Amino acid sequence: TQQENLLVVRVDGQLAFDRVPPGNITGEDQHFFAGHAGNFPQAQFDFFPFCGIHRPVYLVASPQGGIDDITLTTSIEGQDGRVDVTVEHSRGTTTAILSGFGQTIQAQDGRFIIPGARLWSVNTPNLYELMVTLWDGAQEIDCYTLRVGIREIKVTGNQLLLNGEPVYLKGFGRHEDFPVTGRGLNLPVVIKDYALLQWIGANSLRTSHYPYSEEMMQLADELGFLIIDETPAVGLYFREDGLQRRNNLCRQQIREMIARDKNHPSVIMWSIANEPHSAQAEALEAFQDMTDLVRDLDPTRPVTLASFQGLGEESFDFLDVICLNRYLGWYSQQGQIEKGCELLAMELDALHERYEKPIILAEFGTDTLPGWHAQPPEMFSEEYQMEFITRTIDVLRGKPYVIGEHIWNMCDFKTSQGITRMGGINHKGVFTRDRRPKMAAHALRALWTEGSEIGGWFARTFGNKNSNSI
Repeated sequence: TQQENLLVVRVDGQLAFDRVPPGNITGEDQHFFAGHAGNFPQAQFDFFPFCGIHRPVYLVASPQGGIDDITLTTSIEGQDGRVDVTVEHSRGTTTAILSGFGQTIQAQDGRFIIPGARLWSVNTPNLYELMVTLWDGAQEIDCYTLRVGIREIKVTGNQLLLNGEPVYLKGFGRHEDFPVTGRGLNLPVVIKDYALLQWIGANSLRTSHYPYSEEMMQLADELGFLIIDETPAVGLYFREDGLQRRNNLCRQQIREMIARDKNHPSVIMWSIANEPHSAQAEALEAFQDMTDLVRDLDPTRPVTLASFQGLGEESFDFLDVICLNRYLGWYSQQGQIEKGCELLAMELDALHERYEKPIILAEFGTDTLPGWHAQPPEMFSEEYQMEFITRTIDVLRGKPYVIGEHIWNMCDFKTSQGITRMGGINHKGVFTRDRRPKMAAHALRALWTEGSEIGGWFARTFGNKNSNSI
């Protein structure tokens, strides 16, 4: 007989101290960012806490005893590619066929060897198609297909190697945010953003500060963008109230992120947190536990977190890559770009001397009002943003252990209301919220696409002295 099923969906967007990311925190401020405490809504993160269902929800019917999960690992053996396939299911047997570029190969004991494989990379994002079929005798029970990019990613010494070749990350942090639609999935905006990333010469993104939509990840695979995939653990603090629940949520989010994104060739690194307030001993223990979990779930990718603690971030001891967020010349050394760059150079050297690991400057930038100009450059002007970014890049390119420059932010985005966020907007984008380029975007395009030698570009643009000096 036909029966009715009732599906109930409940959305709870309350900001609370025991959630990840946390919000509505009260009490002493040494464990969290007091700068957000007076904002409304009081989020412990600097982007707007949009409520609701932001992405499509699908109800999928699957056969009983069908395919539960597929895990891929890829590697390179000489001129050949190797793909190992693990299929989780409760009954029957499986077959797997890999096809593409004139080849069709059947797996042997869950393994493919692809002679002369077309590797996945930034410039050649080659994708094969994998079809996995589950059989009960001669009867097909279930079938699943997915795209496969054959590539290797590893950290060796001071380098990040993609297919054995050093890769340097050029790109941004970004938010899923757009006028009118807020954080809701907007496919034309996704296409527009990738077009802008290609125009400006970027090759990478960090999913600040939550995993991006599946559509965003799929296009990264197809277009050849490198992704540092980050959990929603932004603004973590380690005070006792709610600590166990926050730690449990972080572990859950790690498991869910890796389960969803583990087969994307574009994902080259896992980030377990952004700007945690990790001076307490409890933080070190928690991040060691999270790092161990990541390596247990996926031993093939490096692990990092983005920190503003610098030398105080003891978790750098066991992470693979150091991601540092710094705004020297903006939140400190205001108006003094040259002084900020000097301090940045010294801190980078000190970090590398202590940890001997590759470093990414994962955030740097300035709030910039579109159409606001000043000469000499002054804070909030487009000229100041352009000089700040390009001079910071000049510092980074002089450090052989630096493997990436990620500017904060790609586009202006909505925030909570507060005295530091005019109009409830963070204006650090090199594009406006509606995706119009500021002066810095054109300067970056010159540096990232035209192969400009930075020193020569500075001489032509600024002359020999710091142009923001008055």
